[in-house]
Amino acid sequence: MDRTSDYRAIIKRLLLEKEALFRRFGQDGHEQSCVFDEERDQYLLVNTGWVRERRQHGATLYLRIRDGKIWIEEDWTEDGIAAELVANGVPKADVVLGFQPPSVRSRTEFAAA
Repeated sequence: MDRTSDYRAIIKRLLLEKEALFRRFGQDGHEQSCVFDEERDQYLLVNTGWVRERRQHGATLYLRIRDGKIWIEEDWTEDGIAAELVANGVPKADVVLGFQPPSVRSRTEFAAA
């Protein structure tokens, strides 16, 4: 397998694991769902539901594969997915914290772009 295929598999596995955890321990009235677009290399874990009489929805995680790197565009998990990607064999040089401004990214241990 090439690197992009490996990254797709890692991302999908991690998101499916998180989806299962949320289903098991999540908040009543909330649903977490994975959305995978391999053609455009975009991967999301989205939440939908109700808290009291108010609709809640949004991306818990949004990752993209762009120019051979994994861009983390949104991450509302407690520990952050970047460390999990690295623990699963993705080099820090291939992880971009896209939710951070470019000036901040260059000061992290991950790729700036």
